[in-house]
Amino acid sequence: MRRHLLLLLPLALAAACATSTAAQGRHAATEAADFTLRTIDGTTFTLSEHLGKKVLVLDFWATWCVPCLAAMPHLQAMSERYRDELLVIGISMDGPETVAQVGPTAATRGVRFPILLDEETRAVSVYNPHRSAPYTVLIGKDGRVASAREGYNSGDEVMLEKAVQELIAKAAQPPPAAAPQQLQEQQPSPGEAPASVPAASSAP
Repeated sequence: MRRHLLLLLPLALAAACATSTAAQGRHAATEAADFTLRTIDGTTFTLSEHLGKKVLVLDFWATWCVPCLAAMPHLQAMSERYRDELLVIGISMDGPETVAQVGPTAATRGVRFPILLDEETRAVSVYNPHRSAPYTVLIGKDGRVASAREGYNSGDEVMLEKAVQELIAKAAQPPPAAAPQQLQEQQPSPGEAPASVPAASSAP
């Protein structure tokens, strides 16, 4: 029995570690839900403290997910290219059995963006309830979820960077001009005599 379970384990991990690149729209155009998680450095990270400051990329990953690890260097490179406009946030879905490997795994991939631990699935349950890995969520500077994508195949980083560029460009656009203030005094319609102004009364 144990041998059969060991044989099935890689299949289960492969199923959870999705490689499809189909875009997921179930969160699009919704307000980004807040969460607070512990980082691998022992500090805390609260999403709402970063909303509205930069474009955000939430990268849900796990140490046992091969496509996740393949995508990490591209995410790191992108975070460096757009460091003033973009913040990449890695969210580990590892449980108690593998959570100790999260920090060393990120280090071997040269990752320097924040890595959060979500053992209690606080963020996963909201943004990635199916626990797809990798799963990438884009949040615009307006604080709304712009898009989400599951899986990673070679070349997907090009599409992701294009989406990031579009959000950065959108955030750089000036706000629309305010509509001119309407005249408080209504203009008379054609054929209508203007309202008469009452004459000032003379002193007795």
